[in-house]
Amino acid sequence: MNVEGTREFQAPRERVWAIISDPAGMASLMPGVEGFEVIDDTHWRAKVKVPLGLGGLKLTMDFEQLEERPLEFASMRGKGKGMGAMMDMTTSFTLSGEGEHTTMAWQADVSIAGAVGSMGQRVLQPIINQQVGQVLAALERQVEAAR
Repeated sequence: MNVEGTREFQAPRERVWAIISDPAGMASLMPGVEGFEVIDDTHWRAKVKVPLGLGGLKLTMDFEQLEERPLEFASMRGKGKGMGAMMDMTTSFTLSGEGEHTTMAWQADVSIAGAVGSMGQRVLQPIINQQVGQVLAALERQVEAAR
């Protein structure tokens, strides 16, 4: 499943970049994160509970930074495993803008396999859209709070 969009911030690129380029900052944006650890400069791990039905789906996600061009572009890959599911996602962010205005174009390609993946895109797409919406809203709150 592919999801993409843009988000506008009334903040300089440096402020937005500081949050999206920091693994701990990104972990704090993700709903359902129950634990987080940095492995090294380009790898980190999170224990996540995705709201699917009763009790949700618990995954251990391993993240890897793929590319980074400060203040402009970042991409990462996340692979997760849990009971009855495997998730693979690649996401990227491109920042543009001048002064106190930043535009972030983002894109994510999410693949879910296993019993959960068999629920199909029709069931999973709204859940993924909701999760993305929560991440973007949390990012906006953090950017505002950093003023």
